[in-house]
Amino acid sequence: MEKSLYIIRHGQTDLNLKGIVQGKGIDSPLNEMGRKQAEAFYEYYKDVPFDKIYTSTLLRTHQTVAPFLQDGLPFEQLEGLDEIGWGIYEGEEQTPEVMQGFLGLIARWSNGELDARVAGGETPNQVLARQRQALSHILSKQNEENVLVCMHGRAMRMFLCLLINRDVTQMDDFPHTNTSLYKVLYNGSEFTIEDAYNIQHLEDLFTE
Repeated sequence: MEKSLYIIRHGQTDLNLKGIVQGKGIDSPLNEMGRKQAEAFYEYYKDVPFDKIYTSTLLRTHQTVAPFLQDGLPFEQLEGLDEIGWGIYEGEEQTPEVMQGFLGLIARWSNGELDARVAGGETPNQVLARQRQALSHILSKQNEENVLVCMHGRAMRMFLCLLINRDVTQMDDFPHTNTSLYKVLYNGSEFTIEDAYNIQHLEDLFTE
């Protein structure tokens, strides 16, 4: 069965704004700008005939799709769509020390060390394992042709690699910002990205 997946990152949180690491273990709400971004996305895409909304288990994704939920669209949260666990970095400011460790970890991932992780955190391979389960669940729903998926920045990069069968070492090839959109088409056997890093719905917010 063919499907269209509209995959977005959640709206802005205060921790995003302050440069504090969130991850799977930090359940922060949207701030005022995040709510504006969510509303802007809704206004731009409210006429898409979505059959289902999938989010992570975290509040910031639920709040991002809230305008669609108020229209009565069915909704399901999947742990597989959660952000990567950043372990000891979660809740920490991006100090030079933290950034040095973070960038070193990203470099290791880019070099193929996909079982590397920060203390208490997840590896890319662990994230991909739960994402495969989430994807299998989404694809099993035969009557859902247009699907809205709201998730998180780092996890979204890995998910896109999974969908188009790209080596996850290339995850940083996919830019993202709060509520940026990737539209991915599934023809029954493979995925293709039809629209990448679309932020047209945010244009009015850039001029505020």
